[in-house]
Amino acid sequence: MKIAFIASEAVPYAKTGGLADVVGALPHSLTSLGIEPTIIMPRYKGMEGQKEWSSTIDISGKRRVDFYRHGKNLFVDNPDFFLRDGLYGDSEGDFPDNCERFTFFCKAAIMAVEKELFDIVHCHDWQSGLIPLYLKLKGIRSRSIFTIHNLGYQGRFSHSKFPILGIEKKYFSPDGLEFHGDMNFLKAGIVHADIVTTVSENYAEEIQTPDLGFGLDGILRTRARDLYGIINGIDYQQWNPKSDDMLYEKYDDFDGKEHNKARLCADYCIDPKKPLIGMVSRIAGQKGFDILLCALDEIMKMSCNMIILGFGEESYHHKLLKLQDIYHGRLCVNIKFDNKLAHRIYAGSDFFLMPSKYEPCGLGQLISLRYGTVPIVRRTGGLADTVNEFDINKMSGNGFLFLDYSGRALADAVQRARAVFSQPERFRKLSEQCMEYDYSWNKSAKKYAQLYADLLSS
Repeated sequence: MKIAFIASEAVPYAKTGGLADVVGALPHSLTSLGIEPTIIMPRYKGMEGQKEWSSTIDISGKRRVDFYRHGKNLFVDNPDFFLRDGLYGDSEGDFPDNCERFTFFCKAAIMAVEKELFDIVHCHDWQSGLIPLYLKLKGIRSRSIFTIHNLGYQGRFSHSKFPILGIEKKYFSPDGLEFHGDMNFLKAGIVHADIVTTVSENYAEEIQTPDLGFGLDGILRTRARDLYGIINGIDYQQWNPKSDDMLYEKYDDFDGKEHNKARLCADYCIDPKKPLIGMVSRIAGQKGFDILLCALDEIMKMSCNMIILGFGEESYHHKLLKLQDIYHGRLCVNIKFDNKLAHRIYAGSDFFLMPSKYEPCGLGQLISLRYGTVPIVRRTGGLADTVNEFDINKMSGNGFLFLDYSGRALADAVQRARAVFSQPERFRKLSEQCMEYDYSWNKSAKKYAQLYADLLSS
């Protein structure tokens, strides 16, 4: 079975978020199941490969496209579109020609699919959203799957750019690409793919509601029979405390984890005897930083300490840094990208906080479980699918959850976690239970393999 994975990013080649982790890791797990995956993505700055063939694509005039091979994967090359410092934008915002860039990418990917005859074309997010439609228009027999990683990012562009797509006007309609007068690439993928998936079972239900449907809940409900939620996994070779070279000390038990906490606290002048709450996150409203700011004074009153790593919206940067001054030695805020520090926070914290307003899957809670760091999360999306409330009497569950999107509810969840931390033997047992959970790609890859098989036999 030959599968084309078509996406705008994938590790180790290019990454801005979790999409790249999924597209980079899932194909490896599928290979062991007898599936032949090929990643097709743009060739960004610094990506190597051997040029195999060339052609031209009509995007407001003829443009050259070169195809580069790197291992089994294929890169779409056009320096004008992809030889840039950013994938989607720069400090000024999104690139103004993203419509042209990713229409070009979709048309190029179709050329590769025609040439290599894939059984299934698995498209990811709005940047590949036109491909299921192009497959049908070109009469290509490959079946299509479209995966939504985050419904909040849709690829909306002015209707004035519709001619760039090179398709009939009838496709610019309410049951096609049209969305409140604009084009919507994500909607195109949802409408025209044979199957639609998203990255957790709970999120598949949530996006069919007005609250989390971002205006597409109606069209998603029409695809309900063909809509599946499959939880993401994480790469257990990359995220493994037994072999992680970025840690202060590798470990496979609670004692080794405690050594990492002691070193992390020493580096940042934090009292290691108090519970340490870690966050590694994009600093944005969607990630719950508005309610965190409301709850932070209360959390500090509980004698908890906190270390935050991330980058995002400047308004939150300023507020967090002011609070760091107030709670010097107890709140440590790191406004930056730092992969080594991220690994050390996962390993050295007692609790990992994810108070997200919505979270399609979430990788942070899966990583924290792997490192024995107990998650405190809002009950939404994939967080609700992977974290179960800890019952201190039954010693069951793996974390602490809250439902209401409020600082009060967040503080209450932290209070419950704090109460368990005050019972050292039970907290040790909870941490060790977290390490035993398996959220590697193995289970999810088997679900995708079965979905591929069912699609080909339908």
